[in-house]
Amino acid sequence: MSKEFSYPEFDNGVKVLTRAGDPVNDMMMNITVHRLKAGRRLTLRQPEEEMAVLLVLGEVTFSWEGKLHRGKRTSFIEEGPYCLHVSRGIEVTVIAHADSEVLVQTTENDRDFGDIFYRPVDCRDDIFGLDVYENKMKRTVRTVFDYRNAPYSNMVNGEVVNHQGGWSSYTPHSHPQPEVYYYRYEHSEGFGACFIGEDVYKIKDGSVAAIPGGKTHPQVTAPAFPMYYCWMIRHLEGNPWTDRDVDPRYTWIDARMK
Repeated sequence: MSKEFSYPEFDNGVKVLTRAGDPVNDMMMNITVHRLKAGRRLTLRQPEEEMAVLLVLGEVTFSWEGKLHRGKRTSFIEEGPYCLHVSRGIEVTVIAHADSEVLVQTTENDRDFGDIFYRPVDCRDDIFGLDVYENKMKRTVRTVFDYRNAPYSNMVNGEVVNHQGGWSSYTPHSHPQPEVYYYRYEHSEGFGACFIGEDVYKIKDGSVAAIPGGKTHPQVTAPAFPMYYCWMIRHLEGNPWTDRDVDPRYTWIDARMK
């Protein structure tokens, strides 16, 4: 199995996407997905790592330091995210009110910062590629936090809706920082293709791309199957992610989007 693309399974409700320090392909982040039955409580704490807890689907209450916030999401295609972002050492409990799926992203960070609970209205929601190339590269990009609104963080967290029959992470581009994609389809038979450098992989519901710094990574999804993915980037020391480097062979495509 490629370390750049994989099809992990749930084990007792837990799916491991990446582990920091992986000797083959280090994304520098620990990323795990939890499926919670209604009534289940999940308690999380990382003594040395900041943590983002994202509601992918379902209904939960986030509880931490005497605070409570509820999030409900019936569609990851049509509805925006709820996400709690805390610094190291903060204990978070997630209480499921319905069968739910949450993604937990962590990485080392010795800076302490104030916790932030993001609702859909708090996230940037941009549409790119509209009215060019017959809308084949139209996609919706939801940014929860990045260097612009969270410069104290060592991570980026966001979501993409790759509209049916079209492309995203397009024009082909790269950046020095490692990036992880976690894919979901509302119809489990949905499929697409992920291009990492010169290699191509079949995207399925629940699959994972672990993209090394410096490799291009465009995506495409089949007609009738809009595709969701959570995108997560790890900043490098002294080199945070702020923009993409378009492959010089395709700058003429990107120029039409300006």
